[in-house]
Amino acid sequence: MRRRTVTAGNLEEILQLTTPAPATEQAAAPPAAAPAPPPREEPHGLRTEFEFVLPRGYVDEAGTVHREGAMRLATARDELRPQIDLRVKENPAYLSVVLLSQVITRLGTITDVHAGIVERMYATDVAFLQDFYRRVNSEGHTRAAVTCPHCEGGFEVDLSGGRLGES
Repeated sequence: MRRRTVTAGNLEEILQLTTPAPATEQAAAPPAAAPAPPPREEPHGLRTEFEFVLPRGYVDEAGTVHREGAMRLATARDELRPQIDLRVKENPAYLSVVLLSQVITRLGTITDVHAGIVERMYATDVAFLQDFYRRVNSEGHTRAAVTCPHCEGGFEVDLSGGRLGES
């Protein structure tokens, strides 16, 4: 068996060669830009996209704060692609940046979320997104069990909603 060395230059070529061909020409056409699509669901009711609200928010170059966004379920390709990324090979900690940039479908009005945007997020927001990713892809939901520090009562909160204490 021969090993193939992959560089950033031929990554897209390899991914295109391994991508199945579209069934029709219409399927190959890029979708029209639409503002904030509703959460996607498969025919069998499988939820594939989850809304979230960042604790702090991403501040773009114009000073606009983007807090609301959406993340889709990860595919095997999403998890494998960062493994051949040169940035990840040089710094394994960069894996979460690349992975999050692939599965975040929208961040405020930004629909083209790339690694540079995730790099410029506050650490609090990146930690939130890493936990959100794990919950969505491992556990299949966005709920978390919490305990009240005053009464010791247990209850669930939905991480995709607003900030704690907001209704």
